[in-house]
Amino acid sequence: MLKLISRSYKRLKQPEFRPVILLGFAAFAVFLFASIAEEVLEKETLAFDRAVLEAMRDEGPGDPVGPEWLEDMARDLTSFGSTGVLVFVVAAAGFYLWLARKRASAVFLIAAIVAGTVISTGLKELFARSRPDEIYQATPVFTASFPSGHSFLSAVTYLTLGALLARSQPRRRLKAFIMGTAIVMVLLVGVTRAYLGVHWTTDVVGGWILGAGWAAAAWAVMLILQREHKVEAAEETYDEIEDA
Repeated sequence: MLKLISRSYKRLKQPEFRPVILLGFAAFAVFLFASIAEEVLEKETLAFDRAVLEAMRDEGPGDPVGPEWLEDMARDLTSFGSTGVLVFVVAAAGFYLWLARKRASAVFLIAAIVAGTVISTGLKELFARSRPDEIYQATPVFTASFPSGHSFLSAVTYLTLGALLARSQPRRRLKAFIMGTAIVMVLLVGVTRAYLGVHWTTDVVGGWILGAGWAAAAWAVMLILQREHKVEAAEETYDEIEDA
């Protein structure tokens, strides 16, 4: 039995199975998002969302729990998911790939994230969920609430770029560090949205799940295109190097 499990695990690690695994994860993420969206539409999550929002308030609705410096830091961290920062990050990454003569990769990366932005905007319009009351908001917001655009787009951007950079690294600990950093950035962006009172918790969770699914689907498509030589292959020559 153990040999069968070990053999199956080794087969799943083969490059040809990676797109299948990624697409399977993306499908599961869509299912989870749809389940959360259904609960949100039926207002089944409202009591939970309000309880979490109140738990993160101190003396008044507009006063997040903790010292003032923590609130200021939260505003700084949440900006990593803002449109301006993400546009800069994606443009810089795309320009780097273009200079590195990986122009198809640059176009694909930008197209995937632009498409994600369109999806995020469309879903907000579709669900049209109201934000928490203005008295809770510690920073101004202008769009609908579900799903969190900051959470969704930061997941799409940082997880995609993290995977792209991790594949070029020779050692597993470097890969783990890069992906771990990307995940932490995504989590911080989402948590600060709820902390600052501009999103319900389920907005953030929905954005995380759908963003991770979109990033996985985009990465799977890129792997398939790389095999068909329509997108430049990554310089991944040291996958099996073990850390000393």
